[in-house]
Amino acid sequence: MNYRARRLAIPVAVLAVGLLLAPMSSVGAPMSSWDTKACGRVGGTLVFAQAQDAVTLDPHDAVDGFSVNNTSNVFDTLVRFKMDSTAVEPSLAESWTVSPDGLVWTFKLRSGVRFHDGTPFNAEAVKFNYDRQVDAKNPYHTGTFEYAEFTFQNVKSVDVVDPMTVRFTLSARFAPFLTNMAMFSTGIASPTAIQKYGKDFFKNPVGTGPFKFVEWVEKDHATYEANKDYWAGRPCIDRLIIRGIPDNTVRLLEMERGTVQMMDQVNPPDYDRIRNNKDLVLFAGPGLNTGYIAMNTQNPPFNDRRVRQAVSHAVNKAALVQAFYGGVGQPAKNPMPPTIWGYADSVQDYAYDTDAAKKLLAEAGFPNGLDTELWWPNRARPYLTQPQKIAEALQQQLAQGGIRAKLVTYEWGTYLQKTRSAEHPMAILGWIGDNGDPDNFLYVLLDKDNAQIGKASNVAFYKSDSVHRLLIDAQQASDQAARVKLYMQAQELIHRDAPWVPLVHAARVGAYRNQVENFLLHPLQIWWLHRVWIK
Repeated sequence: MNYRARRLAIPVAVLAVGLLLAPMSSVGAPMSSWDTKACGRVGGTLVFAQAQDAVTLDPHDAVDGFSVNNTSNVFDTLVRFKMDSTAVEPSLAESWTVSPDGLVWTFKLRSGVRFHDGTPFNAEAVKFNYDRQVDAKNPYHTGTFEYAEFTFQNVKSVDVVDPMTVRFTLSARFAPFLTNMAMFSTGIASPTAIQKYGKDFFKNPVGTGPFKFVEWVEKDHATYEANKDYWAGRPCIDRLIIRGIPDNTVRLLEMERGTVQMMDQVNPPDYDRIRNNKDLVLFAGPGLNTGYIAMNTQNPPFNDRRVRQAVSHAVNKAALVQAFYGGVGQPAKNPMPPTIWGYADSVQDYAYDTDAAKKLLAEAGFPNGLDTELWWPNRARPYLTQPQKIAEALQQQLAQGGIRAKLVTYEWGTYLQKTRSAEHPMAILGWIGDNGDPDNFLYVLLDKDNAQIGKASNVAFYKSDSVHRLLIDAQQASDQAARVKLYMQAQELIHRDAPWVPLVHAARVGAYRNQVENFLLHPLQIWWLHRVWIK
């Protein structure tokens, strides 16, 4: 987690330097400057505007970044990410131990913590939260809880050892386990509130975090007040309002007027407009994301590797980044960004070569090219800054390589469901890392385990037994060096098979008025705002 004082925008040159995101902290690591830096000023109301209002305020059921920005300011996790990396440190758990075989993790919990409704935090609460997510017969299993399947992968049971000690027992070693325990979806909610509100808990959130819920006007804004008894020190502001303003330009106008102090997802053409305004600050840092085209590898013509490789040769990534990302992004050649350890820089990207694309198509039986569809999402995301323009540019590039693609789009929720259900031939999508572990990109997005029609996160429906073995071995490896070797091999195979065209690793970008102090947008692009103050 992350909030060092940062008044000046990070120079673009910084983006060329890969920020190594450490995988795992030592047991019981010391607290970070999340807590040690005193507020420069206490009080006031901070208004943060994002591209959409929350879908849910239940951390267990959130799958979108807009909801996560809300829940992450209300709920704590057992361990948390440090303020400027994805290394983890204590949070609701003060310390932890792991058995020599890596199967038993025991957490000593922080004493004296209470939920916002006064309910004591203890081991029973941790177990209650786990059971609610993974047990479909649990009376409080009232959501889809999509993240639980891989957040708690290999977790066999959670047991109360004593009131302030909880034990997780795994069925197999799982190297990303600790970083998963810092993910937003493992936020600990009040059992009392879940029992009280039932299926309506999603609009009545109660956690132990820095802000308490006040109101939610759906499709407009949510309001929170400072938890003045927060165990890690009260937030610097008294009140936080998170607004949903879909149009990037309208959000910027609101910030220029002063009705909004902070905003996400700036249009790249507006970067200079912000830089030239003495009242505003543009933040840019290396991104933990990948934008990509997924090809449905189970259906013709994209079940032929040569066709997929042809698509890769037809895309001019450098031109896309230059035209649509404001100079603060980099062309992608792997499914995960170079900001993550285990990145295979040895992979040689497919050169932009339309002749090579046409030759491969001819070899695959399409001497006159082919007709298909390119799906694109109608919602701007950090990895897809200007969706329609990017889709149109890709359409033109593909045509030069003999791939005539009709553009197709749907409303965001429908788009996601249809791509999860394998209805697309090619689709533009992207991913923002959840925990800084290679597993969160390679296994989640490209393993055959996650290619189940209807709920796939692997929307290329790429099913490689060789890649699967490497990724499972990496999950169960006992040290990071061994995992690095396995992930590098997996990336080489994925590159050869070309289920994706990795397009871009976009910068993480935000903007704020210069009255805002002590802000740094975390590498995970979650807007934690409890250590921000207004001068």
